[in-house]
Amino acid sequence: MSKKSRVFDLLLNYQSTYNNKVMVAGKVQGVWKKYTTDEFTAIVNNLSKGLLAKGYKKGDRIGIMSGNRPEWSMVEFACSQLGIATVPLYPTLSTHDLSFIVNDSSVKLIFTSNEELAKRIFDAKKEHNLILELYTFEPLEAFENYDLIIQQGKSQDYDLSVYQEAVLPDDLFTLIYTSGTTGTPKGVYLSHSNLVSNVVASAVLIPKDCKVAVSFLPLSHIFERMVSMLYFSAGISIYYIENLDNVVVEINEVKPDCFTTVPRVLEKVYDKIVAKGKELTGIKKALFFWALSLGAKYQEPPKNPFFYKLKLGIARKLIFSKWKDALGGNIKIIISGGAALQERLARAFWAAGIKVLEGYGLTETSPVIAVNTWEDDKIRFGTVGRPLSNVEVKIAEDGEILTKGPNVTVGYYKNDAATAEAFDAEGYFKTGDIGELSSDGYLRITDRKKEIFKTAGGKYIAPQVIENKMMESVFIAQIMVIGENKKFPAAFIIPNYEQLEKWAHSHQITFSSHADLIGNPDVEKKYLAEVARLSTNYGHWEIIKKVKLLEHEWTIQAGQLTPKLSLKRKIILADFAQEIAQIYEEQQ
Repeated sequence: MSKKSRVFDLLLNYQSTYNNKVMVAGKVQGVWKKYTTDEFTAIVNNLSKGLLAKGYKKGDRIGIMSGNRPEWSMVEFACSQLGIATVPLYPTLSTHDLSFIVNDSSVKLIFTSNEELAKRIFDAKKEHNLILELYTFEPLEAFENYDLIIQQGKSQDYDLSVYQEAVLPDDLFTLIYTSGTTGTPKGVYLSHSNLVSNVVASAVLIPKDCKVAVSFLPLSHIFERMVSMLYFSAGISIYYIENLDNVVVEINEVKPDCFTTVPRVLEKVYDKIVAKGKELTGIKKALFFWALSLGAKYQEPPKNPFFYKLKLGIARKLIFSKWKDALGGNIKIIISGGAALQERLARAFWAAGIKVLEGYGLTETSPVIAVNTWEDDKIRFGTVGRPLSNVEVKIAEDGEILTKGPNVTVGYYKNDAATAEAFDAEGYFKTGDIGELSSDGYLRITDRKKEIFKTAGGKYIAPQVIENKMMESVFIAQIMVIGENKKFPAAFIIPNYEQLEKWAHSHQITFSSHADLIGNPDVEKKYLAEVARLSTNYGHWEIIKKVKLLEHEWTIQAGQLTPKLSLKRKIILADFAQEIAQIYEEQQ
């Protein structure tokens, strides 16, 4: 077997190649607790021995329901070298979905982090009669602590190499249940070789001068999980941020070289930067917006002319350097995934000297299919880059992106019908996304196949493209385009209330609540004007004719967003059926 064919081989390689003073770190009572490579490995091995002593063996399943913290990766490696598959459980799961996944995957033990999650698992146990062991990372009186298993392991003399040798590259590494935008969760079967092949092929993403990363996207999602393995393969120290409220503060403490994010976070960062710029006065304000307009004109590095580069150098020194300082000062790359990144944001951040690498993939593909890299001649704005070296991509006749490679799942657990439907006759996986490949191999995503709809007039609407464009407005926090089988497209919009309130005050609009504010006819006119401003390149049938402003954001907890923050369109359509009826009744 190759040195990197199973997930735990990445840990063995880390030990022999890097052996860092800080391998991982996490906050404990407000202070960073750091683990050396030797300390981390000792805990992993004792956890493995403790699990063996408890009777767990190859082929078993163990769940992890926790925010990001070092223990997540410790459990992951401890299970992987025994051939035990991990089942990540999103901390926001309902007791119903939690019980379904536990039963479907045959999980018999769950590691969780805190009292709130432990109680939710305990409630699911009682409600659905689950036979389940529960251990917590934090010491709690009412629940057993995972350190008990570590201590039990210390007294055992198992030869772990015997168990490691029994694990084959094609063995199950993890079952990840995708909630998707509809239906019952499906368990995606991912092997050790699926993940490791993606890690090896994604090595091009990490410049050699990246030494420290922060991790705050959920490890229960394949994107952050694979990238964390990528960090391990490159000897990068990982600082886990469990509380998302502390991201900005902790990024400035750690001063990372790299991290992953979703576009929504970058949008919020950019909007806050712009809002601060608007508060400036005189020459400072003029310089700020001069730099911003310069950033909007940024092209792929080889295409930027000489005099533009001179001006950019000045802008970077005077303005853009402050963007980097806000992210700790050392940031070199940010990997963006999970949703489409606005092209204007990619250009602006690259202009600022912060290389945002937009990629594309799915849980079923471990996840990366294609990605832009940090190299100046291997980036194409408006695309998700070229497919990885070991991944094939082709476009079906109807525009669907099809893919094949060692990273692709063999199918869905205990769901032959879904597996058969997911592959074409030649064994290519159907991504469900619509896209196109340029002549030089760059992949562009245009929409989700299942989300494209037809108006009553027979015209097709690609909602994601329109939504992504509309999100350029600082006044829009969330948007969903509707109009299937209707005369025209409309949209639900949740305002960015911080920006809207400032605008309202400057226009002498008084209000007592958010509901009062969005009910004001002048506010609705403002949003129709924003939509019109951003719709200049659309056909008349694609232009949003009516907006409905909503008071509250869509959330994962309310079941309206997936864990990676994609819209659950069918749920939202059902939740706001009355509002849809009002929109189209008013336009009869």
